[in-house]
Amino acid sequence: MKQRLLFIINPVSGIGKQKTVEQALETYLDKDKFEYDIAYTEYAHHATEIARQATTQGYNTVVAVGGDGSINDCVRGLVDSEVSLGIIPAGSGNGLARCLGIPLEVKKAIEVINNYNSLNIDTINLNDMIYASVAGIGFDALIAKEFTGNTTRGFQTYLKLILKDYLNYKPKKYRLRIDGKEIEKEALFISFMNSNQFGFNAIIAPKASLNDGLMDIVVVKKVPIIFAPLVVQMMFFHQFDKAMEVETFQAKEVEILDFQDGIINLDGEGIEYPNTELKFTVNSNNLNVIIPQESNKQPFISEAKIKEFIRNIINEQQK
Repeated sequence: MKQRLLFIINPVSGIGKQKTVEQALETYLDKDKFEYDIAYTEYAHHATEIARQATTQGYNTVVAVGGDGSINDCVRGLVDSEVSLGIIPAGSGNGLARCLGIPLEVKKAIEVINNYNSLNIDTINLNDMIYASVAGIGFDALIAKEFTGNTTRGFQTYLKLILKDYLNYKPKKYRLRIDGKEIEKEALFISFMNSNQFGFNAIIAPKASLNDGLMDIVVVKKVPIIFAPLVVQMMFFHQFDKAMEVETFQAKEVEILDFQDGIINLDGEGIEYPNTELKFTVNSNNLNVIIPQESNKQPFISEAKIKEFIRNIINEQQK
């Protein structure tokens, strides 16, 4: 019997790659193994509703076609079900896909589905919301909010926002309770990682695992802009956790007490969030994901783009 797949496509995601998917499915999907349907999202978070319905309609797999936000919408509809998640990356950063080793090219991502190798991974609850990759507070959340509201996407837009806001942003003090132990930290931002990166292969938690039952909490201090080029290089070359300004913890549960920022980053989406207490809890192995049979190391952002970003930082500090 053929497996039934439902492809959920965000028609406005990322950089437009999703527009080629329909033809690619006709050309490259193994029709001897699969039959499939396509659903297009019509409004924000519509994918969650579609994915949840799919769990009762006889589908074996829901394939998210979009960026991290679109993928996370599907995750919310599939957790704790027997329906697997497939991914065809079509966003800007594609953080979860990169972490899983899923190719960024549509044809190769479809080949991963054809091979149908799967892995159970963790997810994380943030209060009453769920995510699969990364959440954050502080500067991280501010940039995510500005990026979410920007009409242009891509790596260059992300970097321009960082350069625009970094100099004037004041670090904040946060009280955290990590597996019952209370600490206070002043930070530029704090990230709560299931995967290892923001996206774009900006890896801030090199040792993070998607299925170890733990989240990585990454506390980052603000550095003088003169040292920023070094920190950037460490991020893109998997050395970020070794920076003096970075402190990493692992835990099953974290609380942020007296939270006053009003903004959080949830898988790349900047969300206004007025709650004064945040509670993060790991859900162990409650999502099945289709992954490559062999590790497929995703390329770094090109060295030219990294050098350009560093030059921009240096130019900014000389103004």
